[in-house]
Amino acid sequence: MHGQRIPSPVMNPRLRHTLSEIRSFPRPSFPPSKFKSLRSFALTMRFEQLNEGVWAMTYLIVDESTGQAALVDPVYDFMDAYVSLLERDGLNLVYAIATHTHADHITACFSLREAYGCEYVMSNETASLGVSMYVDDEEKIMLGSIPIQFHAAPGHTNDSMIVHVPGYMMTGDFLFNGQGGVGRDDLPSGRVQVHWDALEVLKRFEGSTIVCSGHDPPGTEMMALDWNREHNPILGMNNFDDFKSWQDETAAKLGGVSKIKTAIPANLFGEVPEHIPWLD
Repeated sequence: MHGQRIPSPVMNPRLRHTLSEIRSFPRPSFPPSKFKSLRSFALTMRFEQLNEGVWAMTYLIVDESTGQAALVDPVYDFMDAYVSLLERDGLNLVYAIATHTHADHITACFSLREAYGCEYVMSNETASLGVSMYVDDEEKIMLGSIPIQFHAAPGHTNDSMIVHVPGYMMTGDFLFNGQGGVGRDDLPSGRVQVHWDALEVLKRFEGSTIVCSGHDPPGTEMMALDWNREHNPILGMNNFDDFKSWQDETAAKLGGVSKIKTAIPANLFGEVPEHIPWLD
């Protein structure tokens, strides 16, 4: 299964967004990044957090020497903004990566693959259709000169993984910053004990690595892993019972996921539905 690729698909006529015809929804454009590009080990990497001011985060990785780009956890709602960004900056989208099967939004990964022919990358544990490249735990792929490594981090979902590039770890819903704790485990394929056990994977990363989560309240600053070890309540826990209690309390407080009945089928089948309640 290592880096297994599936041939590019024929354009789906149901795809709502293409390079020549983009449906206009009221969503943000992406201004030039306020982040500093990371320059180290003779590589030049541009790293940006997108979707500023909303709940679901997307991350852009660019090898500035080649113009090759990857989007991690792109959201379908912002498809036109991604297209505008890629065209504005003359970027070649090579990878669209999903950290897990999302329950609270429709991924843009399969739409980006149809529009650009990029690889749609997920864990080999996923049941999602439309994926073109499946990756194993600790597998590494290259974006130009930039290494992208994947680390299995199940619990929130069985296919959750951390996406690591030099200096940054994109954790999806496996780990949030500060008081956000971690993602809830009461949704489809979530398992509390598995999540607790999988926290051991964090020992693989340098303490200075910046945690880039899939969800944080708007305005939350991305912080280093060592900072989170001191300020994230989950990383200070010493036993499973405390973690289980936190998960139960969090699920009760959050209640149901409003988009789940639309998002999960769309993400599992890799197809944009005709009716998206929150966009119509």
